[in-house]
Amino acid sequence: MNGREAEIIELIKKEVKPALGCTEPIAVALAVAKAVEILEENCGSCGEGWRMKADFRIKVKVSGNILKNGMGVGIPGTGMVGLHIASALGAVCGKTEYGLEVLHELNQASIARAKEILAAGKVDIGIADTARKLYVKAVVSTAEGHNASALIADDHDNIVETWFDDKVLTAASGAETSEEDGKNTAAYGLTVKEILEFAQTAEYDDIRFILESRDMNLALAKEGMSAKYGLQVGHTIMSEKYRPVFGNDFLCYAMAMTAAASDARMAGCTLPAMSNSGSGNQGITVTMPVIAYGLKYDVDDEKLARALVLSHLIAIHIKGYLGKLSALCGCVIASTGAACGIVYLEGGGYPQICSAIKNMIGNITGMVCDGAKVGCALKVASGVSSALQSAVLALEDICISESDGIIEKDIEKTIRNLGEIGSKGMQSTDNMILDIMVCK
Repeated sequence: MNGREAEIIELIKKEVKPALGCTEPIAVALAVAKAVEILEENCGSCGEGWRMKADFRIKVKVSGNILKNGMGVGIPGTGMVGLHIASALGAVCGKTEYGLEVLHELNQASIARAKEILAAGKVDIGIADTARKLYVKAVVSTAEGHNASALIADDHDNIVETWFDDKVLTAASGAETSEEDGKNTAAYGLTVKEILEFAQTAEYDDIRFILESRDMNLALAKEGMSAKYGLQVGHTIMSEKYRPVFGNDFLCYAMAMTAAASDARMAGCTLPAMSNSGSGNQGITVTMPVIAYGLKYDVDDEKLARALVLSHLIAIHIKGYLGKLSALCGCVIASTGAACGIVYLEGGGYPQICSAIKNMIGNITGMVCDGAKVGCALKVASGVSSALQSAVLALEDICISESDGIIEKDIEKTIRNLGEIGSKGMQSTDNMILDIMVCK
């Protein structure tokens, strides 16, 4: 493995991680868990079982986008939604060693204790005065007068500062970036051409790990198909009753399996998802259409792994121009990655992959994010449908014209145009969506 290949694999491993529950409330739980761990480390009276008995008061300030994506999403195992229960669980049973699976040790006793903390009015959630899209500051106080705080910024598991009794314990010099070493995604300088070359030529043993995203997200999809989660989008698409409407082809199968995984995850299923760019739904959408193709057409593991690397990296590359959170629905980017994976599996090359990306950007760019919720499964299904449509057209060498809308002849410029719209052009849309949501 050469140095550049090692860099790309490093990027994949930073952006493709297991996540238990929607990553915005999980980021809140992670910040609270870190604050409680600081209390445990610095307060002499914290013995075994202290968390379950302690009289916590929890105050969390979050950016508008964290609030938007945490208001209506199910928290694993609780039957509840929102940042309040996520905060309480972070205090009672959260462990930062698990990263985005911070609630890995969730059980009925910790859920009951977290609900007691909520009922006592000990959790306060507010909007922070910050320009950052991804910002969580948690302060946890005890009855003995001690307090600890943790700040997460720019990435869902990026703890950049900590305090105990108002004394700074750690302050990261790279706090303005999303990576611990100060190197953000765009700084890797990827291009679509290099991504494809890497996916085609990397040693299989070096990328075999990506199949973990197949195993994890497929388990979530099967769970979503087996029970009635959320809006039951995947379950309904595949039902015998609506076979005359949806048929029994690959499009139906891919839409259903992808939506089913989202159904389960957003309704509080206790299985983790393999995320992409800080989002479980994006991880599901970027992988499940490709996985569905592999199951339907008996693709071997190596070819599937290369398709998944391509799909993941295309989404990571595009997301680098948008930032972690924006008014643009993440399934637009994730399903664009999936379209590229399908093109690859069908034997398409670089021109067809570029065409698939342009077809996607020319199609569903305007889909907005109005928060994480069970309804995301509908958007996921729409994204998959568009991805397969774009892929098929690309394989026929049909591509939306560079004279249309934001499409350019150069694929990298087209991607940058999408990033500009999502990160800057839709800012007022983002603010309006949040205003509507908090005033309901």
